[in-house]
Amino acid sequence: MNRICHIEIDDQGLAAPTPAIEQERRVAIFDLLEDNSFGLPARDDKVIPPGPYRLGLSIREGRLVFDVATEGAEKVGEFHLSLGPFRQVVKDYFQICESYFDAVKRLPPSQIEAIDMARRGIHNEGARVLQERLENKANVDIDTARRLFTLICVLHWG
Repeated sequence: MNRICHIEIDDQGLAAPTPAIEQERRVAIFDLLEDNSFGLPARDDKVIPPGPYRLGLSIREGRLVFDVATEGAEKVGEFHLSLGPFRQVVKDYFQICESYFDAVKRLPPSQIEAIDMARRGIHNEGARVLQERLENKANVDIDTARRLFTLICVLHWG
């Protein structure tokens, strides 16, 4: 039951995403809802309602906000993460994605594969940073962290 059953991205006030960014968002949400691991650790003897959870992601006042509710939409909690630790890895990820999409159009498969490996490495680094930042706030596996990192990148786009 420790999983996300619904996800909502609050992109109010952000620039409209490009078609490629919107596609990344749709795929990440679909994949996340198909398979994820998301749990909330016990805190100060408070009873944490069991999942599944509804998750809202937004950027407010320069911070990444996770708004967590039960499947029935009862608010469980909210936590804010500084965007600072994500800035460089998101920038690197966007740059390598641009290189990858450009390479697909004009380079041989061996060079595309090398760029794709670098892209995956940066994506894994972003997921690792997210897992570190979520420590003592939420428990996520690496695949869930990867998909959430994609959604963080979508929010950074704005």
